Amino acid sequence: MIRVLVVDDSPFFRRAISRMLEKDPEIKVIGFAKDGEEAVQKVLELSPDVVTMDIEMPRKNGLEALEEIMQKKPTPVIMVSALTKEGAEATLKALELGALDFIPKGVEKGILEFYNVEEELIRKVKHAKGSLSSLKRLRQRSLNQRPSAFGVKHKLERRQEEIVSKTVDFSSVKYFSSAEVVAVGSSTGGPPALQTLISGLDRQFHYPIFIAQHMPPLFTGMLAERLNSMTHLEVKEAENGEPVKEGVVYVAPGGKQMLVAKEGGLKVIKVVDSPPNIIYKPSVDLLYKAVASTYGGRVLGVILTGMGKDGCEGAKDIKAKGGIMVAEDKSTCIVYGMPRCVVESNLADYVAPINEIPKIVNKLILG
Repeated sequence: MIRVLVVDDSPFFRRAISRMLEKDPEIKVIGFAKDGEEAVQKVLELSPDVVTMDIEMPRKNGLEALEEIMQKKPTPVIMVSALTKEGAEATLKALELGALDFIPKGVEKGILEFYNVEEELIRKVKHAKGSLSSLKRLRQRSLNQRPSAFGVKHKLERRQEEIVSKTVDFSSVKYFSSAEVVAVGSSTGGPPALQTLISGLDRQFHYPIFIAQHMPPLFTGMLAERLNSMTHLEVKEAENGEPVKEGVVYVAPGGKQMLVAKEGGLKVIKVVDSPPNIIYKPSVDLLYKAVASTYGGRVLGVILTGMGKDGCEGAKDIKAKGGIMVAEDKSTCIVYGMPRCVVESNLADYVAPINEIPKIVNKLILG
């Protein structure tokens, strides 16, 4: 049985979240808290397996409560975030502080929209239950990666994480001389992992990078802004029709698909509506397939932490064209789903903990 504490200042949302969760026989709501102060007390008293946490609350908000919980009694927390710019910014901060994941509540579009997240909420709560060891790694990573001004934050110290994991034999990493582009896929636990990857790239790195991170609209724009402050590269949310430029990191917009195509002598980004049969918007599979089609064997694919198998089919296309795949090792994944599929399908050329992946990318690309 998964024991859940529900934290929200709204009686309606406390009841709504409780009803959704308890539709699953494996989940039991063991308590409620109406503000962050009470949330910390209840975590210490009840020792829940998982906490759902609202962000905007009186006395102590969700971010303050989250930080205190991670200090006093690390517990898997799923944030319940408003679909606003402010909500997106606060959610990304929560993920840096140690929250495992989030669900959006688009209340401005009607109560029914919130109920549409029921299946997603149940799935994320179930995954969160077994993520305590991953949570501690994420907490350590967040302590090593607090945002700061450019010129400080991309220093090499940022890459030296205190994570005990497999050692990478860098002598086996061969220069990928034909590489022209890097394509990255991530989901649950992805934002902190992306920070580690992007901030760890060498100052001589100037290749274009495409990122498909499972996130709704607004959140991907805020993610791009956050990553942009952590690197010498330019990071932006991709726009339809813009030509691909060196030294730019393109984040796929939430709710859309990011593809790349040839137009004349240029590589051009296409931001399009999602086909009805595709679950993820953006989809790593569609991104990988598009870059493999456009760049052939000159693609370096990177698959990071995430739930499910998105990216596995696209990785087959990258490999079939002669590209290279790098997968995050289980030891640092918050959810070992997407990388696992690539590894178990024998598609990964290199498997490494997240703190080693920037070094591998640097050596593959820069030699």
